[in-house]
Amino acid sequence: MANRPIGTHANISKIGRTEAALQKRVTKKSQEIIRVANNRIAAERLKADKLQRTEPAEDDDRIWPGDYTLVMVVEDGRKVVKPMRYQCRLPGWTVADEKAKPGTYNARRDSLRSVWKRLYGYNHGIMVATHFYESVARHDYEQRALTDGERPKSMELEFTPQTGEPLYIPVLWYAWTDGVEELLSCAAITDNPEPEVAMTGHDRTIINIKPEHVDAWLSSDPKNLAVMDEILEDKQHPYYEHRSTG
Repeated sequence: MANRPIGTHANISKIGRTEAALQKRVTKKSQEIIRVANNRIAAERLKADKLQRTEPAEDDDRIWPGDYTLVMVVEDGRKVVKPMRYQCRLPGWTVADEKAKPGTYNARRDSLRSVWKRLYGYNHGIMVATHFYESVARHDYEQRALTDGERPKSMELEFTPQTGEPLYIPVLWYAWTDGVEELLSCAAITDNPEPEVAMTGHDRTIINIKPEHVDAWLSSDPKNLAVMDEILEDKQHPYYEHRSTG
């Protein structure tokens, strides 16, 4: 009889330690959930503030992946401009597919005949921009190796043609539907980096086609992809000046 309270006390103590450890793990998980939720709430508030604002802001014309932009296409033989989401939902995809592969706001030139084969030669458009932005690792930008114990940090760069002329960005687009919802979305075509972009630590550059090729690009022919390839190859090469946006 004398041993039972001691054993019970020991069991209670062990259970208490287990519960405390479990509570600690749950708390960390809960904190992460709260952090993510707060970030989402803050992002939604910023969107709401932007919609309610009547005065223009400096970055109102900036397009982020998932935002809508204006794309020029040919429809019934004439050029029209349509709002499209800057993140393409490919043919046959579901919303779940899109979430699993969120990088389809860009279409790599070397993937046009594979990943993008159902759009390349069929659904062509043009975006016009004055700058483009890229995120790079700070140590790559500074052209150095990470020091012992240093964690990579990213920085954002804004690239602008030194000529001051606009960029004519070729895009692929798709009118997706599941029979209930409809979505017009697009992706900008990228290529190997221009030398001055590569020097900053980034490995891609959006293609900037020549103005005289715009009509031919928009009037695409899937049976003559060689012409489309030539347009992308004969792209403009303005020197892209850059600045850090923080």
